[in-house]
Amino acid sequence: MTVSGHVQPTGAVAGYRPERTLRLSVELRRQFKRRRTLGVLALMVALPLILIGALQLGGSEEAAENSRINLVDVATASGLNFTLFVLFATTSFFLVVVYALFFGDTVAVEAQWGSLRYALATPIPRARLLRQKWYAALVLSVGALVTLVAVALVAGGLAFGFGDLRTPVGLSLDQGEALLRLAGMVGYLAVHLLVVGTLAFWLSTITDAPLAAVGGAVFTMFVFAILDQVEQLGSIRDWFPTAEEFAWTDLLQTPVDSGDLFRGVVQSLVYAAVFTALGFRHFARRDVTS
Repeated sequence: MTVSGHVQPTGAVAGYRPERTLRLSVELRRQFKRRRTLGVLALMVALPLILIGALQLGGSEEAAENSRINLVDVATASGLNFTLFVLFATTSFFLVVVYALFFGDTVAVEAQWGSLRYALATPIPRARLLRQKWYAALVLSVGALVTLVAVALVAGGLAFGFGDLRTPVGLSLDQGEALLRLAGMVGYLAVHLLVVGTLAFWLSTITDAPLAAVGGAVFTMFVFAILDQVEQLGSIRDWFPTAEEFAWTDLLQTPVDSGDLFRGVVQSLVYAAVFTALGFRHFARRDVTS
């Protein structure tokens, strides 16, 4: 059999390299041009500013006379404390929605627009297309989280000072130690939130409706969060994907209790691996018609 100079032995056109299709930089540029991405990043910048305004406007003599250490009182102690308050306030809902949005919007929106089949006909191998979109969603999600923390840290510092971190139990951590622990908290949340992100990613390979993928993942996490409050379920709750969502607060302890942190990271990675594998498995068998 004679192979033409324009055709490789595999049947592909000469010069075609699957690994060169849909570079991550190209996918990220496409995503950054979308209003959804710009809107989320704008919210990440605006939210800390809104919370600062709420804390300052909400100050009262009654609040000042409260001798009990609570989250709001600690939030105004320094920029580091305010950043922790922002993380605590956004962990259960806001960040869950952000991860679900970026991951759940990956494949479903392409199918909805009718561009998915054209991307595969470029041709981009299915596994590579899905992998690049997974990486792009991860970069955008973590980038949004880091943006939130960075803005909260700077804006909180300007509003409340760049002092040491005051823990809820009245202890203090110097800025160097506090920043190191804050980095650990952000890293933990970036991993833990992969559970809802990869769940939305899997659903995105099943449906052509982005809202269904995003909403399905968020709704599932809310159901588990509610069930986590049912004490009669006992140790079963330890296996819920929401079980260790606030384990990052253990980094405020001295010494740090890493038991729940380790369990949370491992459990989150297992859930993320399973949901990601299910997404790749379903997409490999999917009849793409849109």
